[in-house]
Amino acid sequence: MKNDVFDSVVVGDGDTRIAGVSLKELAKECPTPLYIYDEDRLVKTMHAYTDHFTSPKFEGRVVYATKAFNCKAMLRLCQKNGLYMDSVSLGEIYTAHKAGIDMSGLYFHGNNKTVIEMRRAFEYGVGTLIVDSLEESEKLARIASEYPDCSMRILIRVNPIIEAATHKHIQTATPDSKFGIAIDRKDNVLETIRTIQSAPNLHFAGLHAHIGSQIFGSDPFTKEVDDLTDYMVMLRDEHGIHCEELDLGGGFGVWYNDADTPAPVEDVCRTIVSACEKAFAAKNLTPSVVTIEPGRSIVAEAGYLLYEITLIKKALKDTFYFVDGGMSDLIRPALYEAVYSADLVGKPADAPKQLVTIGGKCCESGDIVIRDIELPVAKEGDLLLVYSAGAYGYSMANNYNKNPLPGVVFVKDGTWRYVVRPESLDDMIARECD
Repeated sequence: MKNDVFDSVVVGDGDTRIAGVSLKELAKECPTPLYIYDEDRLVKTMHAYTDHFTSPKFEGRVVYATKAFNCKAMLRLCQKNGLYMDSVSLGEIYTAHKAGIDMSGLYFHGNNKTVIEMRRAFEYGVGTLIVDSLEESEKLARIASEYPDCSMRILIRVNPIIEAATHKHIQTATPDSKFGIAIDRKDNVLETIRTIQSAPNLHFAGLHAHIGSQIFGSDPFTKEVDDLTDYMVMLRDEHGIHCEELDLGGGFGVWYNDADTPAPVEDVCRTIVSACEKAFAAKNLTPSVVTIEPGRSIVAEAGYLLYEITLIKKALKDTFYFVDGGMSDLIRPALYEAVYSADLVGKPADAPKQLVTIGGKCCESGDIVIRDIELPVAKEGDLLLVYSAGAYGYSMANNYNKNPLPGVVFVKDGTWRYVVRPESLDDMIARECD
């Protein structure tokens, strides 16, 4: 455990507590695997963004990327604490609608929005849509004509072709990325803008970009600001097009293990604000809004995954601690080699340790939760706590091998509550037909 990151985790008296909640007692009341979120930590991180992403020169807008972890309770917490939100599917839009979110503050992303999704965006009053291609802008303009009494702000996603130093599966600004319009395809970008402007109820508001995820250094973001503001100058000076909003996306890194060196949220905000202020002044630009879209960095370190060790197996080389979940509830290690850290619940730091591999229960060789981690000697029935599990864990959970989806709880001030109940076996097969 990294104490300065997980300061609400307390180990002692043979137990581990998060925000005052005993994990051993929690496991008696809630089936494992179980996702646990520290509600105060979520709020603290939200305010680290909203308090520091500010400038006297423009409105600093913090938009939570809900795909990182999306449920009604989480969205309501975001709205209560001053965050905008984005969605990438009809399901996410519908969840926000049912949660009572102010839809005029919602951003709708995605590289392949369907006709049904676009229509629902108009019907639910989504405020801003990010167009990903010329082809999509043409489809959107046709659909917009069906809703003459509804208006929508439009950002156009450009690909600045900045290759951030992260795993290839979470890079989003490489030359062959499926996202956005390459920044050097100026004619294509211009035609997309003109298509939007041709629809009376669509308002072109500015540019959007996103360069990847789990980025630690500041240089990629500074370059993103420089490249996009140069583009804004070109649009203004050569074509008379003004951008009122610059959306820089997200991708801010978090701690998963000791190889990770994320900057504090406050420093990330200051870096981006400073880069924008300098670029705007130097290039005589006056956007009224600058937007960032943190997702992972709001929820990852606030979230934990609790397992029970159900079998210990001595193989030829490895010792396996098998848990009662795996790639059905935490697919990121199998999907793109994500590396997590973990501890046994209630074990002191000086307990004898051994090198083990945490294996899942799914019938796949790749179903490894953590490979080669030093942990105390365990026995069946011990609990394993995985750190920084709050982003994309529950969001990517699935029913592979007919494993039910896990539950999710929020913990705060010694109490807990379900925000997503665990899926029962009957829930899992409820949609199946005889």
